[in-house]
Amino acid sequence: MGDTKKAQKPSWVKGIKAEFKKIVWPDQKSLTKQTIAVVGTSVALALIIKILDMLMTFGIDILVTL
Repeated sequence: MGDTKKAQKPSWVKGIKAEFKKIVWPDQKSLTKQTIAVVGTSVALALIIKILDMLMTFGIDILVTL
């Protein structure tokens, strides 16, 4: 029983190694462009959320003071 688990372990490791060889890593130029796009999108969405939060807070303050 213990022998079957030991026999499967090397094939599992070989399978992992084979899958890692299939990975195509992006070049530096592509990686830089994608990173800038993600950071820019994150900052833009953060600003939009902040502006909406400020508008809602302002509107709620007006409603509370009525």
